[in-house]
Amino acid sequence: MTSSDACSFPDDLLKLQEQLHRAHAEHRAFLAGLPWSVEPMTGWAAGERYSHRGDVPDSPGWSQEEKETADRMWREIRELSIAVVDHPYWSTLQKEDVVAARMELKNQTRPTVVPASPEAA
Repeated sequence: MTSSDACSFPDDLLKLQEQLHRAHAEHRAFLAGLPWSVEPMTGWAAGERYSHRGDVPDSPGWSQEEKETADRMWREIRELSIAVVDHPYWSTLQKEDVVAARMELKNQTRPTVVPASPEAA
């Protein structure tokens, strides 16, 4: 696929892929704020186990609401992934062009990270 073909993606497919990127980012951010273990678990000191991690505090586990939110977010990611993969656009391409087109779609819709301005800090 050439860069001149990059604009040939249907709008609904572009929107689906953008939603998928956003859903993945939101899911990663949500998980990063949760305790390290889903279930309550005792931590350990460096050298006891897995010393490469240093001291690991006790984990209170996730609340039922956190578990349900994580499950809901993962369901949304799966549904968006299926919608992107099953989109009719892919059947319009030659079989050997699908992988390159899929990568182009991902790259074209991937959000760019804008560095925070000094005033925002």
